[in-house]
Amino acid sequence: MELLRIESRPTIQFNTEPQQLILNTPNVPRTPALFKAPPFEVKPFIEANTTEINLAHLKNNCVIPVFSKDNERTIAHQEFIEIVIGCASKVYPNHVFEKPEIRVSHEIKGRIPEAIQKQAKDLLEHERTQYFERMAFIVRIPSITETINGNEMSLVIGGVRSYNLENLYSKKSFEKFKFFIGFQVKVCCNLCVSTDGFTEEMRVTSYVELQSKIIEVLQNYNAEKHVVQMKELSEQSLTEHQFAQLLGRARLYHHLPKKDKLNIPALNFNDGQINVVAKDYYDSENFSRNSDGDLNLWNMYNLFTQANKSSYIDTFVDRNVNAFDFSKGISKALNGSGNYHWFLS
Repeated sequence: MELLRIESRPTIQFNTEPQQLILNTPNVPRTPALFKAPPFEVKPFIEANTTEINLAHLKNNCVIPVFSKDNERTIAHQEFIEIVIGCASKVYPNHVFEKPEIRVSHEIKGRIPEAIQKQAKDLLEHERTQYFERMAFIVRIPSITETINGNEMSLVIGGVRSYNLENLYSKKSFEKFKFFIGFQVKVCCNLCVSTDGFTEEMRVTSYVELQSKIIEVLQNYNAEKHVVQMKELSEQSLTEHQFAQLLGRARLYHHLPKKDKLNIPALNFNDGQINVVAKDYYDSENFSRNSDGDLNLWNMYNLFTQANKSSYIDTFVDRNVNAFDFSKGISKALNGSGNYHWFLS
């Protein structure tokens, strides 16, 4: 696989103070947006093996992989971020956007040809190259908010790019992106994403196609419906016995015979994450049980999304959506309908 250092486009220009978003790519919506710092303590939306990085570092310090058979370059991480912001500013004009929060993992290191004979410890900074195989980001829109069970949320957009899902040793073909829109709980920075606001695999060959598909998701997302579904979770509760039964079944789920598992809805959380859910049932500052030991489904949902922060970038959003589907399924099971009753039986 070859690497290419280029001046990437599109670009975003901003200072540390709130100011106007400037987009320089043809066909990217040019509606102004404002960046501002969040008025609350920001906790990482994903942890695991990720580190935080800023847009300037991606643009100025990272090389861009190419498809090695024809030397065609990929859509860079920073370009994906800027295209998303441009599309969102078109769909949500006159709203304030916070700076992108970007998390990366799986650093791929290299060196320039002139340093081929040097030992790694002797490399100068300008002789090193890097890019990140996996990247996830979110952009909060704090001027669009809702409150559920006393927890304030703001609208959020984001995406995931994983070069490991591309065949970079071949010719240029479809590139794959994940894109989502949902809400973020301010007190814990947990993401709330539904199936309607998530595209698991957005396959594109150009900027224009990527823009078109992002705008389609944004326009089709029904925020009011999503909020109503989340509020309904706060109206139902599990007893301590029911919750203990659910956790036990969740541990058993992954060891079921394949034929039995086919009849049960998916639960994509591993044993370590289920253990975190169990611990936070007692210890969570914001979503633990009440004085009677009961746990409403909104709090249960947030215990799962909190545990999901330990997921790798390429499975993070998928599990987040699964947490919402699972919580809705348990709600139906409490009402005697749906096919999630196995988890409570």
